[in-house]
Amino acid sequence: MSRMKSQFRLFAALLATCILLPVFGSALEKQPFDAYHARRVALAQKLQGGVAILFAAEQPLVDFMPYRQDEDFYYLTGWNEPGAALMIVAAKPAGTAAADPARAYREILFLPTRNLRMEKYTGEKLDAANPHAEHVVGVDEVLPMTDLASELNKAIAADRRLASQLYIEPDAPAAKALITWVASTLGMDTTPATHDVSPLTTQLRLVKDPGELALLKKASDASIAAQLTMLHNTKPGVTERALAGKILATLMENGCERPSYAPIVGTGINSTTLHYSENTATLADGDIMVVDAAGEYSMYASDITRTVPVNGHFTARQREVYDVVLGAQRAAIAAFVAGKSTINDPQHRDPNSLDSAAWNYINTHGKGLHAEPLSDYWIHGLGHMVGINVHDPSGYPAVLKPGMVFTIEPGVYIPSEKLGVRIEDVFVVGQDGKLIDLVADLPHTADEVESAMKPAK
Repeated sequence: MSRMKSQFRLFAALLATCILLPVFGSALEKQPFDAYHARRVALAQKLQGGVAILFAAEQPLVDFMPYRQDEDFYYLTGWNEPGAALMIVAAKPAGTAAADPARAYREILFLPTRNLRMEKYTGEKLDAANPHAEHVVGVDEVLPMTDLASELNKAIAADRRLASQLYIEPDAPAAKALITWVASTLGMDTTPATHDVSPLTTQLRLVKDPGELALLKKASDASIAAQLTMLHNTKPGVTERALAGKILATLMENGCERPSYAPIVGTGINSTTLHYSENTATLADGDIMVVDAAGEYSMYASDITRTVPVNGHFTARQREVYDVVLGAQRAAIAAFVAGKSTINDPQHRDPNSLDSAAWNYINTHGKGLHAEPLSDYWIHGLGHMVGINVHDPSGYPAVLKPGMVFTIEPGVYIPSEKLGVRIEDVFVVGQDGKLIDLVADLPHTADEVESAMKPAK
């Protein structure tokens, strides 16, 4: 039966691409329907016989970037239109009593009624009235959004224990309203207690499947191209904002729908501010510049930082600090052991953390102007998970296992010297337990950076 369903989903995906015009949802590179279905089933298995309800992000009438779906909703559905909801009802075996029958797994995508006036601004949307809706979305059932409350009521009426097994996104206003409505219509004295679904989706999102890794590679490739554009256009007299613009243009030219975050282009003293975002200064001869910029490809993010000399040549002091930061990154890479090493332990309490390996290197190499260790000027964690969010959720410090994607980004920031250095790459833990650097094609050493900045002959 599972093979038949898989074949049907493949046929449905092909059918949807052939018979429906316009194509609904945005032009993102999606994975096969089976990948999203498997995630929904995996979530259902964590619900302990309960029911989960997740809502799509709403779409503002005016926006400066393409619509961005709620991350958990997209992870589970691949659906990129606003106003929808997903209900997953976990399967349950029959109990010993006749009044406790078995319950089959069920998944329903609820779609809002089309608003023809709004569609003049946002484009045509899909609703449940479309006879091909199930084939387009790849979910077992598609119903109107107006049926959500009644379907949840039916499920709870059939098994009242579900009222204490509701998993929602607590911050979603629609979820709160739904639960209140259910309580009133079922005659409950109090609003049902709910559980936060996000810890469960976080567990699922930690390990990326091959399709996700392919999208992350494309996001990194586009981001590498953007960083190379920056390297080739950096020189005294250029503004930070002009470089940010070239970075954004290159990301879009290489298939990204948006940057992963606002580009950070900080020269001189701005290089020492971690999340500097004004990008208003003009590059000056002799200064150093930190550029933290990357893009999203089909909702999956990259995260890259490079540090460059504005005039194409590091001073002796800039190179000294740069080499220490690069050495710290390499020390963390050398210390990595899959299933044992952890990331993001800024207090260095975990002897297995890559943070400790990098901190120990910085602490024992190079000095500040007053002979203090350069580790005094490292003020953030070593890295974080990457995925649908550039800072994908995780409990920290996180044990790094095959299929996980994370950054290694040591940094030293000395305001008194107008000298900030950060080097950030994105790594995948391969199935063999070895690290794969998705940013390996970018310059790493000071010599490589200088060589990449030389004008083309």
